[in-house]
Order: sequence, then structure tokens, then C-alpha cells
Amino acid sequence: MDNHLRQGDRFPTTCASIVMGVRSHDGLKRTRSNEQICLVYWKPVYKYLRLRWRFSPEETQDITQDFFLKVLERDLFASYDPNKGRFRTFVRVCLDRFVVDRGRIANALKRGGNTPPLSVDFARAEEELTFAADMTDPFDVFFDSEWMRHLLGLAVEKLELECTSKGKNLHYRIFERFYLHPTGAPSYAELATEFAVSVTEITNRLGFARREFRRVLLDSLRAITATDEEFRAEARALLGETL
Repeated sequence: MDNHLRQGDRFPTTCASIVMGVRSHDGLKRTRSNEQICLVYWKPVYKYLRLRWRFSPEETQDITQDFFLKVLERDLFASYDPNKGRFRTFVRVCLDRFVVDRGRIANALKRGGNTPPLSVDFARAEEELTFAADMTDPFDVFFDSEWMRHLLGLAVEKLELECTSKGKNLHYRIFERFYLHPTGAPSYAELATEFAVSVTEITNRLGFARREFRRVLLDSLRAITATDEEFRAEARALLGETL
């Protein structure tokens, strides 16, 4: 697996479907599409393995690495059929099959050789997992919710990068303070005092950041879905709105 696949390599760079890109005749495009899919799915895969299969953190890291190495080596995602359900369901089913056949994991360890590992923050995923320790949802529902949570997180990171590159860092900071602060959302008047701007500026900057976040999220979602029908269904699930 290319060692350029890491959290800093933000997903996606285009709204073209990377799910369908895994079928490309261009080997580089196939590999890149698979890597971007891995970036979107590594965290829900890790958490799902920990809770569904009760592996230790260390063993879960190994299995997560091996699963995605198999994906890259065998172009596993190229076998996805959009007519048979959502792509995220396909990923979970592939993962369950991979775990059941533990012999493949042993073979993957041997095949891995000097292949660079998936460079992601497992420690952060483990910290987040403590919040799900007492979950009562079925495991498939948990996997789907974690996928959504991770996709939202990637969209927030991309929004920050775009705002910074456009000289709109204050727009992002206001967005972050209003939507992401652990103490909850302050009033517009409180934001105006905190950032030393007018309430009108808070309204305008927050409105800009909100629109940009929606755009980034929908672009990311379009890239990780295979059909327009799936895209619209996932948008409804994430945003609660019909496109």
C-alpha cells in the first residue's frame, strides 16, 4: 500500500465516483481509487472489528491493515455490483467474510512483506470507541453510523483546509466554535463578542462556512457512491434532506 495514503491526504480530490474508479483499465487510477476508499472506511472497519468480533486493539490493527492490503492486492472492491445494495453494506460483508476465513489473514501477513502499512491514527479511533462501549444498536447499524461519522469528520477537515487556503480561516473558526465545540453552540451575540466582529459578520461567515461544508460533504459523498440513486439515499441519511 502506498505510504502516501494517510489522514493528511484528504478525501476526495474530485467528485467523480471513486467506487466506479476501481474498475478502471488504468492501473494507477484503480489503485488510487482503492486507497481513497480505504481512507474513508478504515475507522468504521476498526471499530466494527473491535465491537463485533471482540479482538484486542493490537489484533484489530493487524486485521484492519491486512483487510485493506487484500483490497489493494486483489482489487476486491471491483466486484461490487451497485444493483445489489449500498457500497458500505458490501464493504461490511467483505470484512465479515475476511474475518471468518482467518487463514487468509495469515497468508496476508506473509504476502505483506515490505508493503507499507495503512498510516492512520488507530489510537484516536480507540479513544472514540469508548463512547460506543455500551451501544445497543445492531452491529450493522453501528458500522453504518460510524461510516457516516467518519465521512463527516473528513468533510470538516477538508473544509478547514479549503478555508485556510482561501484566507477564510476566521470563517472556519466560527463554524468550528458553533458546531463542534464540546460545550455546545453559543449564541450569535456571544460569537460576535468572542471573535470581536459584528453579529452580521457572524451570520455571513457562518452562512458561508455552512454552505461550503454542505458542498464538500456532498462532493465526498458522490465520490464514495456508485449510482445517483445511492448518492441521494446516502444524502438523505446524512443530511435529512431530499436532493
